[in-house]
Amino acid sequence: HVQLVESGGGSVQVGGSLRLSCVASGDTIGRYCMGWFRQAPGKEREAIAVLDRIVGTTYADSVRGRFTISEDKAKAALYLQMNSLKPEDTAMYYCAAGTPACREFDVWGQGTQVTVS
Repeated sequence: HVQLVESGGGSVQVGGSLRLSCVASGDTIGRYCMGWFRQAPGKEREAIAVLDRIVGTTYADSVRGRFTISEDKAKAALYLQMNSLKPEDTAMYYCAAGTPACREFDVWGQGTQVTVS
């Protein structure tokens, strides 16, 4: 069963950039739908970038054009490049693995905090 560990979070100024990484172990990420989610205090968790093996990548409106999801299968890693960061991007960010059709995400990392001020 795949396990996920995120890294790369931190504090950044408005307009800055960060790249989050999610390293998988126990299985190949190419078998899964992979996604990045975030949850801000007092808000529900939201999907912000999904790598669907059938339809490709999709983004939430709030991050489209600023964030990019990518993967390196050789390194078993998923990335989220975040540019032009805004205070409203402040949240805990999680990577997740799900069924190939992206109907359900059932494996989650521990999360990495991003703070934009």
